[in-house]
Amino acid sequence: MITGDTEKRLLDLLQEGIPVEPRPFARLGEKLGLTEDQVLELLRSLKERGVLRHLGASPDSRRLGFVTTLAAASVPPERAEEVARRIAEHPQVTHCYLRRHRMNIWFTLVDRDFESIENLLAALSRELGVEFRHFPARKLFKLRATFKLQR
Repeated sequence: MITGDTEKRLLDLLQEGIPVEPRPFARLGEKLGLTEDQVLELLRSLKERGVLRHLGASPDSRRLGFVTTLAAASVPPERAEEVARRIAEHPQVTHCYLRRHRMNIWFTLVDRDFESIENLLAALSRELGVEFRHFPARKLFKLRATFKLQR
């Protein structure tokens, strides 16, 4: 849970981007009326509490020459968590979700080409005894997701 207005303002600023300069957290602190150390402590706290999962760059995979696909599988409920964990271990997997649906595991894959994706899905299928369907991305519709915490 996010407890204070300052934390919410910091998270809003981070979603806009981290300033590319020698002391980016000092600059964020100026905008918030905090010191650089206070910003870093807030970030540590947010990370420790599980509010902030990751702080880093999000490169555009398409511009780097990668392709993406959305994949799904129908797995018996008693195996779903185990299968999802094993899928998520692969570095090509960017997101993996359990859903209340016949197709109860959904995940995204990023790789150099669709042949590599097909090979990975075939290997996962053999390893896990699960059949996968996938839906290659052909066009990007959403450029960015942000969550405005301060109104």
